[in-house]
Amino acid sequence: MDGTDKGFLMKVLGIETSCDETAAAVVTDAREILSNEVLSQLDEHRPYGGVVPEVAARAHLDAIGAIVSTAMEKANLNYSGLDAVAATGGPGLIGGVLVGVMTAKAIASVHKIPFIGVNHLEGHALTVRLTGDDDGKAVKFPYLLLLVSGGHCQLLIVAGAGNYKRLGTTIDDALGEAFDKSAKMMGLGYPGGPAVERYASRGDCDRFDLPRPLWKRAGCNFSFSGLKTKVRQQIENFPPGPMSEQDKNDLCASFQKAAGDVLVDRCANAIDIFLDLHPEGRTLVVAGGVAANLELRRRLTSLANDRDIDFIAPPVHLCTDNAAMIAWAGIERLQLGQTDDMDFRPRPRWPLDPDAPTAAGAGVKA
Repeated sequence: MDGTDKGFLMKVLGIETSCDETAAAVVTDAREILSNEVLSQLDEHRPYGGVVPEVAARAHLDAIGAIVSTAMEKANLNYSGLDAVAATGGPGLIGGVLVGVMTAKAIASVHKIPFIGVNHLEGHALTVRLTGDDDGKAVKFPYLLLLVSGGHCQLLIVAGAGNYKRLGTTIDDALGEAFDKSAKMMGLGYPGGPAVERYASRGDCDRFDLPRPLWKRAGCNFSFSGLKTKVRQQIENFPPGPMSEQDKNDLCASFQKAAGDVLVDRCANAIDIFLDLHPEGRTLVVAGGVAANLELRRRLTSLANDRDIDFIAPPVHLCTDNAAMIAWAGIERLQLGQTDDMDFRPRPRWPLDPDAPTAAGAGVKA
């Protein structure tokens, strides 16, 4: 490939710095990932048991130049071979978002290519359009999306790039947050989600009777605060001293089963609404960091099979934060002629559906 010739393919550099991964990737409009570099900050944040915004911002600043250069080298491209540069413009930790946006603006300005500020949630929402369905074909609009991560838990109808209708949201904690905090209370380490899944695989999911908030109720909203609180209470009821390995296994398995019951119940309600509004829609998609949980994928696959619709999830490595999804969202925007000026302002909050009503108690997670 000629490093300076754009050829017939549209190529976009994506930059992702919204939380604790510094990432850069180059993607084409033929759904090719030419490079996808991710530098995790797990070691920096592990001593604190969670992400520290100031630490994250400094780590992004230190790493961003090398990560972008590596992504361009692995894609065998010069900057003149790009059609645009896209960066996460929010939502996220504002210090990190600023690092990515300013880097992308500098590249766009120097090399005179378009700049695109991408909603991080839209990156997750459109990832299956990049990775495709089981046959490798691009997933068609509209589809029903379960977006589930450490900061967000939403059900949305995805009718097109920039066209989202929110059916439900968390009214307190996001599921990923509940995973991480439960893991921290059990002393499982950071990050918590993969640890809970690992312990759960060895546990008895029926040992502890944990609550399923909003289960079997109307609507599509989520609530996980009560589940997390019950985990804490159960830990406090154990005999003094460290939890046994079997207690950890069983509590994680019981937690994961309760969470799965809630997701399946809420998604079932959303499928009814989705098919009523879009009878032609036949796909349930899960995206976001928690979508990497294989047991939750299994539960959602079973639900989709029962309802005679398709279930699609991105590859596990593209469920967590990455820049390939940002580059792809940039391509979808560029194909619609949507770019941003240099006065684009990063934002810590950026809802996909700005017209959705505020859910009582949801606060900034709505």
